[in-house]
Amino acid sequence: MNKQEFKFKNKKILIYGFGISGKASFNYLKNKNYVYLYDDNSRLISQKYKKKFLSQKKINQYSFDYIVISPGIDLKKCILKNYLKKNKKKIITELDIFYLENKKNFKITITGTNGKSTTSKLLYEIIKNHKKDVRLVGNIGNPILLEKKIGPKTIFVIEASSYQIEHSRYFKTDISAILNISPDHLERHGTLTKYI
Repeated sequence: MNKQEFKFKNKKILIYGFGISGKASFNYLKNKNYVYLYDDNSRLISQKYKKKFLSQKKINQYSFDYIVISPGIDLKKCILKNYLKKNKKKIITELDIFYLENKKNFKITITGTNGKSTTSKLLYEIIKNHKKDVRLVGNIGNPILLEKKIGPKTIFVIEASSYQIEHSRYFKTDISAILNISPDHLERHGTLTKYI
């Protein structure tokens, strides 16, 4: 990987949400940072990770450099909503981490309401048939931070949901496609305009 260690080395990081994406972020960042965990459902944190789990009270006593939000966290309804409101500028996503450490790799990102998986898979197969080192990641396949043996010519086809890109601060892509948009996830985004 084209590491830019200065960005994440020795930083104090909170990972909020410990599903597939949260675990991938934790395993990616844990060796060079002070990484802590929180999930609204503390039962999701297995014994293996308990030492890294912070209570809500302790989180309020810490000053984090970054807060990595998992896609499933709704800032308006989660337990830490007031804390996140005060620390909004520190919020990043797994897509941000990936981008900051792999800026030179070519990225194609597909988003929209329907057809993301099909389009991403077709694109991946076309590039793969041309004998390129291509990875299918994001909302489909592997979480993006689990990818190994990334070379300078590795191409990424990224399926990105609205939840994944909602709080991305740094992520950029070389080619992007927004497929059809119809009313969806309005319980999270509020209105169709905000969703768009």
